[in-house]
Amino acid sequence: MNQYLDISPEIRKAQEAKMPIVALESTIISHGMPYPKNVETALLVEKTVRDAGAVPATLAIIHGRLKVGLSGDELEYFGKKGPQITKASRRDIPYLVANKQDGATTVAATMIIAALAGIEVFATGGIGGVHREAQTTWDVSADMEELVKSPVIVVCAGAKAILDLKLTLEYLETKGVNVIGYRTDDLPAFYSRESGLNVTYRLDTPEQIAALWKAQKELGLGQGVLVTNPIPEKMGMDKNYIEAKIQMALAEMKRLGIHGKDTTPYLLDKIQKLTEGSSLESNISLVLNNARLAAAIAVALN
Repeated sequence: MNQYLDISPEIRKAQEAKMPIVALESTIISHGMPYPKNVETALLVEKTVRDAGAVPATLAIIHGRLKVGLSGDELEYFGKKGPQITKASRRDIPYLVANKQDGATTVAATMIIAALAGIEVFATGGIGGVHREAQTTWDVSADMEELVKSPVIVVCAGAKAILDLKLTLEYLETKGVNVIGYRTDDLPAFYSRESGLNVTYRLDTPEQIAALWKAQKELGLGQGVLVTNPIPEKMGMDKNYIEAKIQMALAEMKRLGIHGKDTTPYLLDKIQKLTEGSSLESNISLVLNNARLAAAIAVALN
């Protein structure tokens, strides 16, 4: 894979020194927030990982190269181009590489590149999952299958609240993916700390998560682990309030005929407007919270 993979000097040096490393996605930069808030947040997430004792590696595809560790200029480039950059999942990677194009890595694509680069821990906001009305649309995020295929610990605040959380849990159970609640028995619901649904197992320390991961690897089971980390209490939103906003956004989306990979960016932007920006602040808070936990797990693994 060396012919396609570019690992930055900082990350290469960290790997040689066996330092803890945390992978970070780039979709949150290009499709998650407006410029310059997206670049400010990306830099803040990287700083949070560093402050917690690990090395951040933001991943992306630039001119067809799989990049592990972006420079400040590259982060700025992604932030300014924003939605013009292709939102890249598993199926998009070979096309973007072959045609030397840019791609902002989703959870699935970030897991793939992290695994190729030998990075075991990845922090994100929320994963994709089974969409509402999937019984008729068959709309299931590629993130679900990637948790089966790529051996990476994914730290998130649960699946995005715009999804069908119950069906998402059922899908992961069927595929044999562990859904770990960090200091909680209840699946976090992205903007809210609770969903009323149970996680597979509760673990209360990064060391316990690292021990589970070690056992899973040594058993040769191969898949990833999903660690769900509730949004900080002071930034959590009332689930009835946010559900009402989600329903409004879903109705508008259906009226406009938006579907596929455009669904999540549209809904997150619409919900931000409906909540007058408070959902964006919650989003940033939970991403930073996940970065801290991911760094602690990476340190424990080390």
